[in-house]
Amino acid sequence: MKYGSLKEFLDTDTTTLAKGPVALIFAEDRIELETTLRHHLELGFKAVLVFMPDAYTLPEDIAGRVIRIREDRPTGQVMIDTVNTIIEAAPGIWLYYCFNAEYLFFPFCESRNVSEMATFHMEERRYAMLTYVIDLYANDLESYPDAVSLDHAMLDKSGYYALARPDTANHNHPKERQLDFFGGLRWRYEEHIPAERRKIDRISLFMSKPDLQLRPDFTFSDEEYNTYSCEWHNNLTAAVCSFRTAKALKTNPGSTFDIRSFTWHNSVPFEWHSRQLLDLGLMEPGQWF
Repeated sequence: MKYGSLKEFLDTDTTTLAKGPVALIFAEDRIELETTLRHHLELGFKAVLVFMPDAYTLPEDIAGRVIRIREDRPTGQVMIDTVNTIIEAAPGIWLYYCFNAEYLFFPFCESRNVSEMATFHMEERRYAMLTYVIDLYANDLESYPDAVSLDHAMLDKSGYYALARPDTANHNHPKERQLDFFGGLRWRYEEHIPAERRKIDRISLFMSKPDLQLRPDFTFSDEEYNTYSCEWHNNLTAAVCSFRTAKALKTNPGSTFDIRSFTWHNSVPFEWHSRQLLDLGLMEPGQWF
C-alpha cells in the first residue's frame, strides 16, 4: 500500500496499527534501503511502515509487503514528530523505529521472532527495551567510499563504556537504572560528533500508551521506559547494527578527508548473527533462554 502522507494513512487505514509489533523505517537516503526492509520483514513484525520520498523505488516483492508513506524529510525532528503521532494514534501496541542501513538484532533472533520477544518482555512487566546502536563500517574505504558494505562489514569488539545519567531535576544525582552508553565510531571520532549525539543507547522498541512522548535524544517522557532493567533482575536488551554514523562521517565534508580508514586493532568482521553480539556483551538475554 502507498499513502501520500501520514495523515492520509491514519485517516484511511484502520487495521495496520491494531496489533504490533510494528516497525517504522525512516529512509534518509537510498543506501541499503531494500536490505533494511527485508531484514525487518524477516524478523516477524506484523507490519513494516517505510517513510520515504516518492522518488525512491522499491522492488515489487518488497513493495507488496510494506506500507509506504510519503515523507520528503524523514530525519531529525520530523522523525520524532512522526513517531509521536503514531504513538498517539495507536496506544497499546509495540513499536520499533530505525533508519535505513540499520538492522535490529536481538538474542536468538535467528530462531525466534520479534513478537515472541516482545511478549516475553511484557510478561516481565517491561514495556520498553534498551538497544545499543552498534556502528558498522566497510573494511576498505577506497572500495566503498560511502563506508557501507554488507559483505565486508566490520564492528568494534571493544571500547564501549557507560556513565551515570545525571538527573538535572535532582541536583544531578544519578538516575536510577539509567546510564549513558558510549563507544564505536561516535567515541573514536568524537571531535566530529556533537556532544549531544555521542551516546549509542536508544529506546528503539517500546509499548505505545497515551501521553507518551519520544524525545530528540531517543529517550521517553516516562522515565521507567529509559531504564536498562527492572529492579529485581537483568532484562533483555537488543542491538541496532548501523552504518549510519560511518556513512555520515564519510559524506560530511568536515570529516571525510580526515578519515582514510575506520579499521583499527579492535575491529572484527561482523558475522550478521546474534551470537557474536551476545559473546561481545553488546546485548543481554536476561532471563530469556
